[in-house]
Amino acid sequence: MITPRPKKVRLKDKTRTTILAWKLLRFRADSSLGPLFINKKLVVPLRRWLRAEDHPTKGYAHRPGWHAAPARHAPHLSKKGRVWCKVWLQGWVKIKRPAIQGGYWYLAEEMFVESVDL
Repeated sequence: MITPRPKKVRLKDKTRTTILAWKLLRFRADSSLGPLFINKKLVVPLRRWLRAEDHPTKGYAHRPGWHAAPARHAPHLSKKGRVWCKVWLQGWVKIKRPAIQGGYWYLAEEMFVESVDL
């Protein structure tokens, strides 16, 4: 069976500026980085612009785009086996979240992982 290609993410009312943000990524045994929940097999490279893809996943709210935070603060997530990465975002929107989830997140069409904060 051929798997259809994921759709590219297009956000409405996005901001055109590039901003600095923080993203929590899985730190694997082979030292590669990957998403926490959605499209978990993806290897996220350093210092390369990545276009967001839409991967609807059963059991998760549909919020297409790269998720990032304005600060290294995500009290609802475990830090075990994960690292904070400094990222740059393009084509982003800001969404309000509960205080326990950091207050608000960014969703972005593109992300550049600049560095890992070990």
